[in-house]
Amino acid sequence: MTGRFKDAQTRAKAATPDGVTLDLQQYFPYRLARLAEQVSVAVAEVYLERFALSRQEWRVLAILGARSAIATKEVGPLTTLDKMQVSRAMKGLEERGIVRRTHASDDRRELIVALTEAGRALYRKIAPLALEREAKLLALLTPEEITVLDRVMRKLSDELA
Repeated sequence: MTGRFKDAQTRAKAATPDGVTLDLQQYFPYRLARLAEQVSVAVAEVYLERFALSRQEWRVLAILGARSAIATKEVGPLTTLDKMQVSRAMKGLEERGIVRRTHASDDRRELIVALTEAGRALYRKIAPLALEREAKLLALLTPEEITVLDRVMRKLSDELA
């Protein structure tokens, strides 16, 4: 282990119960959250400025773009949005004619959501732009770094799941 992460382990081992210090700028969870926010802001330019979609609406649109329909209760876990955020995003998208919600045929309490034709057209416009933005960000890394980054992200995610 090298660099900042080894230093963090050393600081943690050396800290005493009454002398613990935490440098937020070097704290891994904070640095990761900050990077995630920076990436989200960079990608938001694609859907916010050009298409007037919120981050939550974009996530719902992206999930639905890869499917023909989905139960609304499945949207939250797939987008990391809470129920209120999903509800607001759905309402906004429905008001704009981007999604349509219908009752499930086997359970009238369950709502199924799908993109409308207008929603599908919007998705076809935004998805290539989002993928282009992703490619631009990843172009800063070597192929080996991308492989390692992907492996590390999966490893951390699996451990925290």
